[in-house]
This record gives sequence, structure tokens and C-alpha cells, in this order.
Amino acid sequence: MVRLVHLSDPHLGPLPQASVSDLASKRILGYINWHRNRAIAMRGDLLSRLVEAVRAEEPDHVAVTGDLVNIALPAELEPARRFLETIGPGADVSVVPGNHDAYVPGAVAKATEAWRAYMQGDHDPGAPSWPFVRRRGDLAIIGVSTARASAPFMATGHVSVRQATLLADKLRALRHEGLFRVVLIHHPPIRGSTDWHKRLIGGSRVRAAVRAEGAELVLHGHTHLATRLELDGPHGAVPVIGVPSASQEPGGHLPGAGFNVFEIDRTNRGWQLMMRARQALHPGGSFEETEEIVWTLPA
Repeated sequence: MVRLVHLSDPHLGPLPQASVSDLASKRILGYINWHRNRAIAMRGDLLSRLVEAVRAEEPDHVAVTGDLVNIALPAELEPARRFLETIGPGADVSVVPGNHDAYVPGAVAKATEAWRAYMQGDHDPGAPSWPFVRRRGDLAIIGVSTARASAPFMATGHVSVRQATLLADKLRALRHEGLFRVVLIHHPPIRGSTDWHKRLIGGSRVRAAVRAEGAELVLHGHTHLATRLELDGPHGAVPVIGVPSASQEPGGHLPGAGFNVFEIDRTNRGWQLMMRARQALHPGGSFEETEEIVWTLPA
């Protein structure tokens, strides 16, 4: 049995001091939004308690699907790396970037360099190569990057033809290896699952890759919601699971912070996948189990 924990969108705060030149871009909008909304709704003590709860699960691996920072200031990168270290070393934690990590042009390149140990595939000699692949026992983790700087008031992601083609190639090869394939992606790859200005451009390419080559599980962030969706695969439905923001205080219009625990077992006919959802339901409270789902997936 392999135990995998998924969390997303910590939006680490507080924001560091920013100069006038730092904010002479789309960042000014995010800066205002942080101080008006996120600084109240997302607090560091809750995130620390979530990390403690994650570690108590004794996972074999942890997946973090993006938006570690808020407006991609250079001074946000090192605190985010230290946050990842509290979860585990790079070999035990896999990260894909989100739209906030790519808030302005050039930001995502700096983020991937700062967090390289958490994004590097098994055979990547240099900078992370998308999609990356990590093999951990029966588990194959495929990290897809949707992070691209977008226009003001937009939070779109993008998957290129090249990355989608490589995704299909890697899914096919990992199927032949008999591994349980988990795709990590920030933006949900399902049409209509987000508002238009937050959509994934090129999402149809991801859907086509999964439809042709299959996957056993797709994990995403971005929406800050606990969602249970599906994609068509060649041998049946593929679960597509979203999770609340890791730092969202309970009691607001969005669900309180949460994470999901997946237990993956090989069976005679394929796989058994069990998910336990853990969520903060009350301010200052513990992370309670709110849901348990079991899937039987074909080989």
C-alpha cells in the first residue's frame, strides 16, 4: 500500500515589503487583494497545523499542486522553499506551479529554480522538464505545468501542444510499466469547472491525452474547492479530485483548509484507491475526516 497526501494553494503570507517598482505591474492588483481579503482569510497558524496533521498521516509521498505564493515577489520564494521543507525533502514531495507562482512574466522560471528539488523528474539533469515523471514504488507521479503569466484580472493556465504530446507519451510508457499514474496539475482540466477568466487554455489537450492513454488519478488545485469530477479514460472514468486551499480559515464563503489522503493498493485485477478527506470545520479546531470514497480501478 502507498499513502499519498494532496494539498494545494497555501498562498503563503504575510506578503513581504514591496517597492514601487515591484508593484508597477499586475502585482498591484494582487497586493490590494491580499490586504483586503487573503490576509484575513488565510493565516499562517492554520497552515502550520495542517502540516502537522499531514505529517501525522505518515505519508509515503506528498503532492502540492501550486499557488505557493501570492504575487510572485522574489522575496516570496525562499519562505515557500522553507515551507516545503517542513513537509519533507524534495524526494518525498512533488510540486507543480500555479498561476500565482507565475504572476508576472519571468516569475515561474525563478520559482522553478528556487523549488527545483521538488519539481525535478527522476532523469532530469538540469532545470525541471514538463511534464516531469517520478517513480515511487508502484506510484508514478506526472507533474504538468499550467503556469503562465496572464493579463490583469485573469487567472488562466495553459498547456502547450508539445507538453500535451509528451504527457500522452509518458502516460503510455508508464502504463506499460504497470504503475499507478497520478497526474498533478494546478488548473482543473475539465471544461466548465472554473469561471471563464480562470480556465485552462489547452485543457482539451490534457483530456485527449488521458482519454487516449489513461491515468488512474488526476489531482488539481486552483478552485479552493473540494471537488470530485471525472475524465473519460480508455477503460473507464478517471477520478479528478480538487482540494480546498491549505490556508483558508473556516467560516467564510469558501470551505476551510483541507487535504486528502489517498491509499493505493494493487489488486489481482487492477487497483483499489481509497480517499479520506480531512478538513478544518471550525476556527481553531482540528482537521476532521469529512468523507471517505473507495474506487476500484482496472489495470
